[in-house]
Amino acid sequence: MSVRTQSSEQSAEAAHRAGFACFVGRPNAGKSTLTNALVGKKVAITSNRPQTTRHTVRGIVHRPEAQLILVDTPGLHKPRTLLGERLNDVVRATWAEVDVIGFCLPADQKIGPGDRFIAKELAGIKRTPKVAIVTKTDLVDSKALAEQLIAVDQMGRELGIEWQEIVPVSAVGDQQVALLADLLVPLLPEGPALYPEGDLTDEPEQVMVAELIREAALEGVRDELPHSIAVVVEEMLPREDRPADRPLVDIHANIYIERPSQKGIIIGPKGKRLKDVGVKSRQQIEALLGTPVFLDLHVKVAKDWQRDPKQLRRLGF
Repeated sequence: MSVRTQSSEQSAEAAHRAGFACFVGRPNAGKSTLTNALVGKKVAITSNRPQTTRHTVRGIVHRPEAQLILVDTPGLHKPRTLLGERLNDVVRATWAEVDVIGFCLPADQKIGPGDRFIAKELAGIKRTPKVAIVTKTDLVDSKALAEQLIAVDQMGRELGIEWQEIVPVSAVGDQQVALLADLLVPLLPEGPALYPEGDLTDEPEQVMVAELIREAALEGVRDELPHSIAVVVEEMLPREDRPADRPLVDIHANIYIERPSQKGIIIGPKGKRLKDVGVKSRQQIEALLGTPVFLDLHVKVAKDWQRDPKQLRRLGF
């Protein structure tokens, strides 16, 4: 078993590499946090609730010798709705197209049926190199970490997966994050950079704005709501007649829930929760766009949208 805990030397003469890596794992395995830590800026929404990432968000890591493009997929899970099935299809389609797959397994949770479900699927994808990433190492002691590393190695042997590497990381504690990039880069094909130097993601800004609003709306909401929230940015326009040194972007967005009874939960007493969502997401959006923003939020009911193909299409799934 090859567990990496220190930086690998790279030859100065190495050819430039560029390619796609994707992180897989069950919901809440630390995939989005890891993407953000590698890119060094917030590009994927993170939440301690499962099922928050719905779009394939690409984070781009620029290095002198390589460009690593990270594809963050929704967590693969046993689907219960049409939305769940579509999310799983997105994951499998992504796996087939990337150059390397990183399988994220949290250090603080024993390997369970959800992990094995994903590992079995991975075992069927023969050609793509796979790296096992043990995340959240800051939450356990060295003995528990060693046990998890051995368990991951054993699962690979049982299912016939040959891990290129097994890497323990803590995205929150910034431990071994750079090393992980060092180990992913050699698995990419040789070639020129695929994106311009300054780009950090190829997600349209509107999609990222919707995700930031959704992240703020998820915070502190009771457990039954996360799956029921979708956000659509209806309009995003620079306000006219503003002086060049004082621009303002007007953003009108709708937060969709499935049932009228959920409306009160999102809006809160006297509209307080919705106001908090607006304040919190506006700060993030202004940081993303680099300009002041006027944010207009409305809560609307789209009945049982997760099970309705027409509504799923309208909400961008």
